Amino acid sequence: MFVVPEHLLCSRPAVGTRILSWSRLPSWTLPDYLAAYRPHGVMGIGTVTNLCTEGTGFSSIFPGIHPHLMTLNVFFQVPFIRDYIMLGGLVSADKESAAHILSREGGSNLLSIVVGDIQESLDARPGAYKLVLRNHKGFIMLALMHGAALVPIFSFGENDMFDQIENFLGSWLHWFQEQILKIVGASILHFSGRGVLQFLSYSLLPAHQHCGYETLNKLLKLPEPIEVQKIPHPSKEEVDRLYQHYMKELENLFEAHKLKYNVPRDQHLEFC
Repeated sequence: MFVVPEHLLCSRPAVGTRILSWSRLPSWTLPDYLAAYRPHGVMGIGTVTNLCTEGTGFSSIFPGIHPHLMTLNVFFQVPFIRDYIMLGGLVSADKESAAHILSREGGSNLLSIVVGDIQESLDARPGAYKLVLRNHKGFIMLALMHGAALVPIFSFGENDMFDQIENFLGSWLHWFQEQILKIVGASILHFSGRGVLQFLSYSLLPAHQHCGYETLNKLLKLPEPIEVQKIPHPSKEEVDRLYQHYMKELENLFEAHKLKYNVPRDQHLEFC
């Protein structure tokens, strides 16, 4: 009985989600936004909490904006899990999803992409601020093609939720993780969280962290989001120009708020 509906509705992850009508406030005309969310972290808990739930009061702070978060297509292949995550506004990570959401009549959509993907999660550990960014320009292309305002978001505390076994560049573990990533598009992370009981130090529960909620204010405060002129077929120079602008704004965002989250004054973002 479940196979037929799934087959008939197979395009839903690409063209939109099943967000409950009562879960978001009514909207008025606002521009579309494309949010580049950093860092990835081990599980991306801050991303889901801030953008896919009302745990931090998104709709009351940004009324009228409909958030969506891109995630791996494999999650939409699992019955029930697929429908559950779609209720939160998650969509499949492909160009069709982005084009549909950023082309809806009326605007007021926020499409969030975790830019660093799995590669960045290999370096996710407490006190790490290493971002995989140099060759990730697909989100810049999307912003230009659809004229969506670009929103840098940095989630302080995301990397502090879990610890990983040391896998420095050049180690056998890092090499092994890189090979798995190249083959299957995902990797194996050896991580741990806080213990459930005092005598159990290993757990998959995240550590108690405030996951940088104020960074979301980049939407409407601090400065305004990066305004982007719609260019259906952007050139390499136009992509690189907006890319450099984004990196500068991301650095400014980090520097403006890092002391609030106990980040050392001499700590800066590291791009690779």
